[in-house]
Amino acid sequence: MSMVDITEKPEVYRTATAKGRIKLKRETVKLIREGKIEKGDPLYTAKIAGILAAKRTSSLIPLCHPIPLTKVDVDVRVAGEETVEAEATVKTKAQTGVEMEALVAATTALLTVWDMTKQYEKDEEGQYPTTVILDVRVLRKFKSQSGV
Repeated sequence: MSMVDITEKPEVYRTATAKGRIKLKRETVKLIREGKIEKGDPLYTAKIAGILAAKRTSSLIPLCHPIPLTKVDVDVRVAGEETVEAEATVKTKAQTGVEMEALVAATTALLTVWDMTKQYEKDEEGQYPTTVILDVRVLRKFKSQSGV
């Protein structure tokens, strides 16, 4: 087992965008909109968490190359009565792509929302029957054709 050898690949401009969503109780989303989550603002905190996670991707995913990121943008928003969405766009000038960084950023943002709202999501047995992270995927990626 080894990392893919990218030694001979040229550095080019690359970008990737990933998106996902978390389904929550209507009451929880209402608390988010009203700024009444006890731990603080889950949308803002999730943005910061997503950015930090993108920067740490190679530490989390085995065999993933460490990449110098030039931009990470994470948007977390209420997207419906029971849904919060996270979208992450990552950019670099490197020898390999940033899809994993975008996926890790979006997923970590959603996990942060879960963590900050879980006390409102539990049922009588202490379970989370309606809370689920869904549809995490790469929306688009781009690689320039020539060197930077």
